[in-house]
Amino acid sequence: MGIEAPQPPARRARGPRLDPRHVPLAVTMMLFAAMVGYGGIAYDSFFSAQVLLNLLIDNAFLLIVAIGMTFVILSGGIDLSVGAVIALSTMLLAWLVERQAWPPVAAITLVLVLGTAFGALQGWLVQRFRLQPFIVTLAGMFLARGLCYVISIDSISIEHAGFVAVSQARVALGEDASVSVGALVALALLAAGLYLAHASDFGRAVYAIGGNAHSALLMGLPVARTTVLVYTLSGLCSALAGLVFASYMLSGYGLHAMGLELDAIAAVVIGGTLLSGGVGTLAGTLFGVLILGVIQTLISFDGSLSSWWTRIVIGALLFGFCVLQRLFERRPGPST
Repeated sequence: MGIEAPQPPARRARGPRLDPRHVPLAVTMMLFAAMVGYGGIAYDSFFSAQVLLNLLIDNAFLLIVAIGMTFVILSGGIDLSVGAVIALSTMLLAWLVERQAWPPVAAITLVLVLGTAFGALQGWLVQRFRLQPFIVTLAGMFLARGLCYVISIDSISIEHAGFVAVSQARVALGEDASVSVGALVALALLAAGLYLAHASDFGRAVYAIGGNAHSALLMGLPVARTTVLVYTLSGLCSALAGLVFASYMLSGYGLHAMGLELDAIAAVVIGGTLLSGGVGTLAGTLFGVLILGVIQTLISFDGSLSSWWTRIVIGALLFGFCVLQRLFERRPGPST
């Protein structure tokens, strides 16, 4: 009889493993649940439907601009001009409606067109001359903010009856809960963004460019066109966010949305999108925006803390998520 060769030990079947690249998103969702849970325990009225809906109502403009920022960061770029474009959009809208007596629909259309063109110009400069997005959009930030004061150095109140009516309109979701038109616009844009990111050739090209632009070019993907379109989309989102911000504040002012570009970047990063590009989801961006809203709401409910604690907490979270991303970015994905 021959001697049988020893058999290797049978490998134990392993269940599905979470891709390390998605760990930041999972942490974001758990953090949001923990913060909401803490609010519900600490404050009796925190769990009311209207308080939770106010997270979306009060941050609708931030969600809109963060959607555009997500596409930019996914492609490996950055857009520092979004806050200034929001301010310019509010100023232009208020000036056209109140000083020039334009119908709101015509003024809104022009604002959206100009915002989109502004983003397209920045994208063209980045792509055509191989300029750093940081420098191009920084210049765009100064340009847009300066144009606000060319229009007016003072705040312009919006008193048009139709615009005010839309601004104050609420869609009832129950006996004690309602949502604003701006929030509905943000949710509609989020749905469109999810389709673009995950069910279109444009979205696949954005992820590929963010992963490796040279490889995307060798694969025959339209790298140049996609780069321009990414910044064009960001400009459109910024202009739309400006319209929602104007309806929220009922005014146009050159100091509106100061630093909002940093809030948008923070929301995207906290939502699990890698600053190096190629990895991230719009669902994560939604949770990132909601986390910023929860922080503001908890501080407001507490009443004893300065509003500056919002910045302190956001800064600490941003540090933590940057380190977390770096750690899991180095780890290999799950083996097959």
